[in-house]
Parts: sequence; C-alpha cells; structure tokens
Amino acid sequence: MKSLYKSEFGRNEILNLYNEKLNDLEIEFENKVIDTNFGKTNIIIVGNSIKPPLLLVHGSNGCAPIALETYPTLYKEYQVFAIDVLAQPNKSAEIRLNMKDESYGLWINDIINKLELKNVTMVGFSFGGLIILKTLIQNQSNIKEVFLSAPAFIVNGNPLIALFKVFVPMKRYIKTKNTKYLEKFLEVLFSERDEFALNYLSKVFLHFKMDFTPVPTIKKEEAQSIKTPITIIAAKKDIMFPGKKMIKRANKIFPTLKKTILLENSKHVQNRIDNRKIEKLILKE
Repeated sequence: MKSLYKSEFGRNEILNLYNEKLNDLEIEFENKVIDTNFGKTNIIIVGNSIKPPLLLVHGSNGCAPIALETYPTLYKEYQVFAIDVLAQPNKSAEIRLNMKDESYGLWINDIINKLELKNVTMVGFSFGGLIILKTLIQNQSNIKEVFLSAPAFIVNGNPLIALFKVFVPMKRYIKTKNTKYLEKFLEVLFSERDEFALNYLSKVFLHFKMDFTPVPTIKKEEAQSIKTPITIIAAKKDIMFPGKKMIKRANKIFPTLKKTILLENSKHVQNRIDNRKIEKLILKE
C-alpha cells in the first residue's frame, strides 16, 4: 500500500508536531493501538477507568491531541478515548475508508467492541460528526448519547464559495509555499488565530495526500433510524456546513434531536470561549 505521506521527511515533520502537541497538554495518558478490521488505530486514553466512557473524534486533517486540547477537562467526568482517525495525518493506519458506505460505522463499532465499552458518549467535530453518525446508523446499541460540533454529513455549504475561499488558497499555498495563502485559508475557517494549526497545516498541506472527495449528506431514512439522543452545535458563519441550514434540516430528520445550539459568531472552527461552552454542555455543568 502506498503511503499517504509524500516522504519520510514529511511524515516525521508532522508526527514531531503531533508529539509536541501531546506533550504540551501536560496530561497523564495511556497510548493504545487497536488492531481493527480496517487497520491499526491509535487511541490516547485519558482519565480513570471507573468513569463512563467517552469517544472523542477529531475532524479532517487533524489528530487526537488537537481534540484533547479542544475539550481539555472532559476527563474529569469521563474516561476519554481520543481516536486518531484512519487516513489522517496522525499515528493510525493510512487506510482511506469510503464515506458513502458503512465502513466508518463498522470501524468505530469494532473499536468499541474490542475495548468492551458500553453506554458510550461520543463527541465529534466536523468530519468526526460524519463518523459518529455513520456509527449510529451501523449499530447504536452501545451508544448512550452524542454531541456533534459543526458536523459534516447533515448539510453542505455552497461549493463555489468553498472552492474560492478554501480550496484555492490551499492549492496556492501548496504551489508557492507562501504563508499568506495559508493565512487566508485559516481566516475563513477559524474563529480565532491558532498558531499550532498554522504550523501543523503548513506541514500537512505540503507533505500529506489529502482527501478531496465531496462529503455526502445523510439520507432522511438513515437519520430516522437513529434512536440515540443527539445534540448539535452549529456555527452561523460556517461556510463548509452552514449553521442555520444545518439546524433546519436536523429538526426535520432526526427523531431524537435533544438540543441544537447556533453559535452566532463562530466560523467552522470554534474559538476557546465557544469550545468551553460546548465542554460544559457535555459535562452537564
């Protein structure tokens, strides 16, 4: 199988930043590698095993340490299993799954079964939302509740806006290595400046083969098969998955939609203040 990293040098550059972020978190953790039916999956486990389990799923071009930094105190009430998503710039296998079939759901349920987890809370951002919804569709019997932040798979934004504001600056950065294009990309998607994201994505865009497959949307009958309580946090200024449009469709298709929140000033990636609000919601503070 061909590597998704363009070179060993690039792989090391990205994984060095991964390790740097994990060390910066200054948390006690266990690193576990699960041999799933779809490839080896790296998981960072934080918190006491007597606490209820929570699976944390990051977004595209991300990694488990970024997800742990986003919601840093979940471990106080949960044992957190932060998953490195397959075929992303992290420590899991470089096996790209099909977004249109049930592969992602089978993969996560395989992890849940191998870890022998029950009554699992799931938390996902962006592409992590698609993965969680696929998990519920495939087998929701071990899932207690889910929280989705700016999730993929419910609605999509205007493809022309995404092309000119997101993909063109990304491609120009890859071609020129001029950081002004990367800054433009981040400004469109991030609610606040993030120096680590700037550094990390500068390496990912240059050294990793990203997936540009269009993100599908959940079918109404799939959504109606879900019996698990769902909370959706949408972002009003999100051009990838527009918040108002998302909440409107979610209210129509999910029978167990527990709560929706529209973050009025948020772009696709939330700022620290909004992330703390989301964390409090999950912790039921």
